[in-house]
Amino acid sequence: MRVEAVRQLKRRRTFVIGAILVVLPFVLIAAFAIGGDPSGRNNRVTLMDTATASGANFTATVLFVSAGFLLVVPVALFCGDTVASEASWSSLRYLLAAPVPRTRLLLSKLTVALLFSAAAMVLLPLVALGVGTAAYGWGPLQLPTGGALAAGDALPRLALAVAYIFVSQLVTAALAFWLSTVTDAPLGAVGGAVGLTIVGNVLDQVTALEQWRDFLPAHWQFAWADALQPQLDGTGMIQGAAVSVAYALVLFALAFRGFGTKDIVS
Repeated sequence: MRVEAVRQLKRRRTFVIGAILVVLPFVLIAAFAIGGDPSGRNNRVTLMDTATASGANFTATVLFVSAGFLLVVPVALFCGDTVASEASWSSLRYLLAAPVPRTRLLLSKLTVALLFSAAAMVLLPLVALGVGTAAYGWGPLQLPTGGALAAGDALPRLALAVAYIFVSQLVTAALAFWLSTVTDAPLGAVGGAVGLTIVGNVLDQVTALEQWRDFLPAHWQFAWADALQPQLDGTGMIQGAAVSVAYALVLFALAFRGFGTKDIVS
């Protein structure tokens, strides 16, 4: 695991992802400074409209604009690059020549990939909270539905939202990891995971599917907003987490089983 962590940390794309996540809050601050404070539309107040109310509001807004796609990319990249990159470098068969079981190898790579994915998801709201507090002050979280959460209560709620976003992204992580074990092209594994995630988002917009959308992980991707309500209601997050974990377990099992019997020629 230490070797894998060092390898991931030294990759240029790790620094690129980190830089993008750090820069995004500053870009939004600049956008609000240039365009002025956001205002309600059609007498409806949304999360975006309260972005400049406090540092907590700004953090919630950053999560809202990034959870649907931006945070998908680092998860797919870290998990899809695990095995496929070794195959593309023609080092996989030499790696497996060591007296290490394939299951242990995959488990080490998966653990490191998930840890880096979690670090990416924690980095963004931490930077947003610091930048937002410096720009808009430390205050309560103003709720679009009315009312507010005290700053001390808002922090655990935001932490719960980040935790749920990570759980909801386990589907993308598992899909990218499985594809990484069946292809020698890292971009194919990463692109396939991102592409199928986008397809899921598109299908969720098809209202004709009605209750079938409840089985799509994308249908629950914004259930974390329930954590920012005056009365915490975790029903949606529990349902979304159950769907995501169920899909993830199946895909992880496919990855371990397929790789365990695969002929390695790369």
